Amino acid sequence: MENKIVQMVKSVAEAICDKPECVKVIEIPGSVSSIIDVRVHKEDLGKMIGRNGETASSIRRIIYAASFKNKKRYNLDITDINAK
Repeated sequence: MENKIVQMVKSVAEAICDKPECVKVIEIPGSVSSIIDVRVHKEDLGKMIGRNGETASSIRRIIYAASFKNKKRYNLDITDINAK
């Protein structure tokens, strides 16, 4: 079952992107913190990051606020879907 934070990030990413069918969000779990890996189409990468990183920063703030419920830290990683 997907984490609620992962579902929330996926919903936000799909709303921002022009190609929502290309959005992939996975959680890479760790003992203290987890990485939320968001992969989008290369044309949508700029929209996800935003001017001066403002969109990515806003998503990180929402994740930070929601993470108190799980008592776990999350890091956001936004990349091109074709990147490895």
